[in-house]
Amino acid sequence: MRYVWTLLAFLVGLVPLIAPLAPVPHWTLTVTTALWIAALVWIAPKKPEWALLLTAPLFAVNNLWAQAITTFVVFTACRRIDRMGRLWALLGIMTVLQGGFSQLQESYRSMPFWEAAFGAIVGSVFFVLFPAVSGMLLGRRRPMVRLLQERNEYLERARALTAASARSDERAHIAGEMHDMLGHRLSLISIHAGALELTTASKAPQLHEQAELIRTTSSLAMAELREILGVLRTNPEPESLDEDTGTRSDITALVEVSGAALDWSGDDLHGADPRTRRAVHRVVREALTNAAKHAPSARTRVQVAVQNGRVRIQVLNGPSSAGPGKGARRGLVGLEERVGLLGGSFSAGPPVEGGFRVAADVPLHPPAQADLAGTEVAEVPPPLAAEVLTVPRVLGGGCLGLLALVPIAGALVVLLLFTLLNPTQMNAPYFDSLKVGVTPEGEVYEQFGIGVLGVDGCSRFRTSHNPDLAYKLCFREGVLSSKEQERP
Repeated sequence: MRYVWTLLAFLVGLVPLIAPLAPVPHWTLTVTTALWIAALVWIAPKKPEWALLLTAPLFAVNNLWAQAITTFVVFTACRRIDRMGRLWALLGIMTVLQGGFSQLQESYRSMPFWEAAFGAIVGSVFFVLFPAVSGMLLGRRRPMVRLLQERNEYLERARALTAASARSDERAHIAGEMHDMLGHRLSLISIHAGALELTTASKAPQLHEQAELIRTTSSLAMAELREILGVLRTNPEPESLDEDTGTRSDITALVEVSGAALDWSGDDLHGADPRTRRAVHRVVREALTNAAKHAPSARTRVQVAVQNGRVRIQVLNGPSSAGPGKGARRGLVGLEERVGLLGGSFSAGPPVEGGFRVAADVPLHPPAQADLAGTEVAEVPPPLAAEVLTVPRVLGGGCLGLLALVPIAGALVVLLLFTLLNPTQMNAPYFDSLKVGVTPEGEVYEQFGIGVLGVDGCSRFRTSHNPDLAYKLCFREGVLSSKEQERP
């Protein structure tokens, strides 16, 4: 792309050869300035300081197209200079040099000083200030975007690791509960198998070996269960599960302690699966704890509905006047993992009316092995692409650059069209009819345009009968002051 911009700059610098704008520079100067601006476009990304300073000589030649490309050079260079003091110093030196070189043009030397000064100021605003500020804004964007990307990636990974840790803790807690529940039942099986072994030894010797096998197998299963699940337990003493855990009386006790209100509809949960009762207890307890922590002054309501083989829990607290607390949502992530392992659904977040709502839907009798496919820890999402983070900034910073590029490009296009469409060929009879001191300037310009202005301020018109001959007309105070024929 760097080659393309350089080639385009060179071609734009050659436009005066086919559409000369007043006053007309020599063709060698036009080619030289085209090569010069193309070289500046090439070195601007690598040598921005030199590119800024070397734009000044272009303003000694009246090649408006090459001068217009300096806005692109200034924009590119200012994006790559980090030190603000150094950048503004270079811009100041460049502006002074451009103003000094512009005085070498014949048209500037012939105009009053105030006009030359005003033209230099306007040119500095459009050719230096606007593209420089736009380039600086976009240049400062690059390190900010890099920092945003790094922070985004860090936060995404931290969030994923926090969720994974919470899920791991919850699974370990569930493993501990399974250790207690299954261990108790396996212990009963082992005790009864031992009693059966003693009984068969005296009363049914033919069944003694089978009874002994049942006892030893149950004892081995108990040992293996303790070995496997014991590794997963992070809490050496998990909360005990009794016959009231998760039932209406248990939830009522939790609600009364927290000062909330309870709405219970449907049957009690004495006949529900112990895992479901444990999930109901944990959801209500965690939600009430969060409400007391983050919205202590808000009213809280607990709703439990048992119907169609499922239990639906909702804990809703209203808005609080106290400032919200901060947390890592580990408890909520753990609840989502627990409910998901049972084949249920879980949600937590602020509702439309404000406050916070925790909701769960759990089957009364979940399958023995709930589908775990949806509970795996998600991969860390990739960081946001630079385009996503920077497009608004590109548009915002580019608007200032457009303030310089649009007027300059528009003016040059208008001049180009005017030059190409300007009927500069004048016939001999009309030239002979012109009277010095009488013919008004507007009459000539209305029929033939302004022609090609020279450095002396006179207009040249090509003749219709001889391509090697030109008519030179000079005007003063709105009337023709002199006319002559000349050969280019």
